[in-house]
Amino acid sequence: MPSTAAQPLDARAVLTEELLRSFDKPGPRYTSYPTADRFADHFGPAQALQAFADMRTSGTAAPLSLYVHIPFCESICYYCACNKIITKHHDRAAPYLDALERELSLVLQALGGGRPVSQLHFGGGSPTFLSDAELARVMERLKAAFRFTPDSEISIEVDPRTVTAERLAHLRGLGFNRLSFGVQDFDADVQEAVHRVQSFGMVQGLMRSARALGFTSINADFIYGLPRQTPESFRRTVEFIGELRPDRIALYAYAHLPERFKPQRRIDAAELPSPAQRIAMLGDAINGLLARGFEHIGMDHFALPDDPLAVAKREGQLHRNFQGYSTQPDCDLVALGVSAIGRIGGTYYQNAKTLPEYTESLERGELPVVRGYALDADDELRREVIMALMCQGHLDHASVEQAHGIRMAEYFGTELAELRGMVHSGLVEVDDAGIRVTPAGWYLIRGIAMVFDRHLRASKEKTRFSRVV
Repeated sequence: MPSTAAQPLDARAVLTEELLRSFDKPGPRYTSYPTADRFADHFGPAQALQAFADMRTSGTAAPLSLYVHIPFCESICYYCACNKIITKHHDRAAPYLDALERELSLVLQALGGGRPVSQLHFGGGSPTFLSDAELARVMERLKAAFRFTPDSEISIEVDPRTVTAERLAHLRGLGFNRLSFGVQDFDADVQEAVHRVQSFGMVQGLMRSARALGFTSINADFIYGLPRQTPESFRRTVEFIGELRPDRIALYAYAHLPERFKPQRRIDAAELPSPAQRIAMLGDAINGLLARGFEHIGMDHFALPDDPLAVAKREGQLHRNFQGYSTQPDCDLVALGVSAIGRIGGTYYQNAKTLPEYTESLERGELPVVRGYALDADDELRREVIMALMCQGHLDHASVEQAHGIRMAEYFGTELAELRGMVHSGLVEVDDAGIRVTPAGWYLIRGIAMVFDRHLRASKEKTRFSRVV
């Protein structure tokens, strides 16, 4: 059933401070279930190779998704929690690409070549750390290994400080049709505090060039909760967003975890906005984006009405994978590069997180897989429930019961009882037929999905996640 719920007219009125405070807690983003913190180190190269071999013999012809991780950045952004290597030595890229090609060869030996691909994403780090020739090298190797479908989504994360209009033209010529600009904030004082200075004019010029070059979708990432941000300064950033009108917006909440991420230790905690200010920023930003014609997709994602992501949301065809919300149906994901996470059938795998460990495995002729997870029947069931709520905003009890041979009221008795408080708060509607997420609930969908997470319920380490609001 497509999601037809109307947008709330006033997010600050619907998402009250009391309600938002109740969800101001850590929680997964559910780009997978179970989440990556559940991966175990007894899952290694042999298990990953078996998953690839099983896929090869299954005869499935469904298109794949590809992810390529480029870990290098020229300068450090203090807020960053990504797996990256800070260096100005661009000669480090060539041996890394050699390792990537060795990994790809091992994957192809197990999987077979020529498989169709409908989605490719370059993430980092900063993929645009690579030179034009190096980006061409990677794309040529991938195109030789796989068969890209005519409607493939080929995207790359772009640091505006590392590209020009000419570089964007080169990316377009290589086949990239989607861009994601990391912006975060337009306030000069905030940019200085997080060590990422880039002007509005720079970003605006690049977006104009990208549109002229025919990129079909442009995303921009922003973060609220950064040091020196205020509700007033972030309202100005939202005004700038309205001028830029990117096709998609990701509005993330900053998670200050200096004990886990060393770059964040350079941030003065005294300069962080208060919880009340963070909540005000979120409510104002939601109102500001809706007033400027953007539609809410889910969680912290927005899109213009004619963007395929907004169309998919309205038609109930939204999906979710390790890159976030997607128009592509859930499919197997081949992930390449240091720390990359992939999914093959009922298994997840993750590569080594450090460059030495990654390259040493490949030099031994082994896949660099160091962790993974094989889903059991309960995981499969809960993944279906969580993804239905995260993507379609509703769950039909009868279809779940028929597919998995359970009775919802018995299997999920504890979870359904826990949802009663959310019913009272106006976030969900629950009856014998199923669960439906309300317009307000879409903004807090992570908190709703968390109710069905068996691993999270048993875990004592919830602080490893970013905050829900």
